[in-house]
Amino acid sequence: MKHVTSRDNALFKHLKALATSTHQRRKAGQSLLDGVHLAQAYVDALGQPVTCVVSERHYDHAEVAPLLARVDAERLVVLADTLFTQISGVVNGIDLMLVIETPAGHLPARIEEDCIILDGVQDAGNVGSILRSAAAAGIRHAFLATGCAFAWSVKTLRASMGANFHLNIVEHCTVESLAPRLALPLLATSSHADAAVFDTDLRAPVAWVVGNEGAGVSDAWMQHVKRKVGIPQPGGLESLNVAAATAICLFEAVRQRR
Repeated sequence: MKHVTSRDNALFKHLKALATSTHQRRKAGQSLLDGVHLAQAYVDALGQPVTCVVSERHYDHAEVAPLLARVDAERLVVLADTLFTQISGVVNGIDLMLVIETPAGHLPARIEEDCIILDGVQDAGNVGSILRSAAAAGIRHAFLATGCAFAWSVKTLRASMGANFHLNIVEHCTVESLAPRLALPLLATSSHADAAVFDTDLRAPVAWVVGNEGAGVSDAWMQHVKRKVGIPQPGGLESLNVAAATAICLFEAVRQRR
């Protein structure tokens, strides 16, 4: 176990860089998990982190102690309270953070099971919510096209509530690299739908493509869509949030397969 009290410490500087810069997280190939829930979800799913960081004041906290007992002692760092506040974005939370190696997704040669494709979804909260719904619906593959929010950003991770650790997430996918691998029908939601999602047969595996919050699914992806489905909105609003619409579609498939 290490005890860090100086802001000039190399480890603290590294933690601060990871906490404040997406570029640094990508460059280092590491991500930060802030808070007890995400930390527990990671250890449950994937095991030991690179580093487990806890503040002095919360080292003996009742919610922290069981997790610290599961982390190898050489991976544990106790950080001075004044330093921890400089790297954590959680307000009034428990001062616990994991540094992890960002899992590397793999692009299957042939995709035959349910998957979700995010096409330019720019809001990190929406990306995280979609990943959370996908994992809850039993989907294993999430493909993010160029232009999507970073799947391993602090905000995305917070919204996904640990779903990232149960998904094969592949970023920077292109139509050219992904579409030829799809061995199942591709569906999209649209205001110009062929049928309502509730009237669409979803009992067999499908791929879903969901688009940008404003522009929707791009023309490049729409050219590969086999069927456009709609979500009835008797309330008369223009459209649903992309994360909410995605959840409805994914769980309609779950309902049909019961």
